[in-house]
Amino acid sequence: MSETGRTPPQVHTDEANGSEHPAQNGGRLATDSGDHTAPSRSRTHPRLGTADRLLPIWILTAMVVGVSAGRLWSGLSGLIGSVMLGSTSLPIAIGLLLMMYPPLANVRYDRLGRVTHDRKLLVSSLILNWGVGPALMFALAWLLLPDLPEYRTGIIIVGLARCIAMVLIWNDLSCGDREAAAVLVALNAIFQILAFSGLGWFYLEILPGWLGLSTTSAGFSFWVITESVLVFLGVPLLAGWISRVLGEHAKGREWYEHRFMPKIRPLATWGLLFTVVVLFALQGGRISREPWDVARIAAPLVIYFAIMFALGFVLGHALGLGYEKTTTLAFTGAGNNFELAIAVCVGTFGVASGEALAGTVGPLIEVPVLLGLVYVALWLRRRLFAASAHPNVDSAPSSGT
Repeated sequence: MSETGRTPPQVHTDEANGSEHPAQNGGRLATDSGDHTAPSRSRTHPRLGTADRLLPIWILTAMVVGVSAGRLWSGLSGLIGSVMLGSTSLPIAIGLLLMMYPPLANVRYDRLGRVTHDRKLLVSSLILNWGVGPALMFALAWLLLPDLPEYRTGIIIVGLARCIAMVLIWNDLSCGDREAAAVLVALNAIFQILAFSGLGWFYLEILPGWLGLSTTSAGFSFWVITESVLVFLGVPLLAGWISRVLGEHAKGREWYEHRFMPKIRPLATWGLLFTVVVLFALQGGRISREPWDVARIAAPLVIYFAIMFALGFVLGHALGLGYEKTTTLAFTGAGNNFELAIAVCVGTFGVASGEALAGTVGPLIEVPVLLGLVYVALWLRRRLFAASAHPNVDSAPSSGT
């Protein structure tokens, strides 16, 4: 999985057709002096590693494997769900932690200050994530699922759970700003603990009542929300910070970025693929039995991801944030915290409920859609941010898997 430092990795361009690919193997060298020189356009860049270049095929294969396993082994879903880490399936937790550790281990924590002082970025992210996102999902759920109250409620809950995990992968693949992503997901985590229950009460009970719509009573556990944030962001964030601090102290930045990081980067790709297999295995039987219901649930999700990504990109470009922060803003706005949404739906309504199915379908749709948006972001980079096509030499090379 591609990794970068302060600015994103250069994207390999096929000179024959001008196409870009996410997260290539190298192209930038680490310098401790801070004196950065723009690379020549004629410099030869290593190509994508196999896993990154073929990631769409790997993900499609993982989906097929998961669904097939779920259908062929009727007890697999129960087995996966029987081993829990708090309120989340342990296999899913393992996949997510493996997926998140490499991007967070490659964050330059000494550079976070430049992001925390960027008020335009922080305010824009808060508005997109906690103002626009939940309201948009509420509207889409009622417009497209007016006759399916359980699925509608599940979709609304997905909209309330802002992304703190998988967005790091899409941000890396699209050459976004890693330090900005770390700050924004931490900000989402804080607001998730403080605001999730209140927003759930507002969008499921208060606002529908004002509009003359049917209401849903749901009491969300504060501890389930806090636990999700601490496990899926706190653990890999702490591990990444400790790795960076101890690694640089013991061996130096050159060793850490050029020797250690290339060894752990593959964990992100395999963690993602493992998570996809597990998620599709959990719902493989139901997907095959109820394809029309899954399609109904998918419709508002696909529209939501596209609109939120577009709004983030337009807003970032209008504010002059530059490509790296703009794409980070777009993906943090479009992504959702599916592990929290699933945990809340299952804990509140039951594992066999329509709300739980809607929560589970969320990541099944999010993974392929947001992967597609990675390619859209790289295409927009060439069209709207021509100056970013060849970023300065700044960071460690990006090893593929």
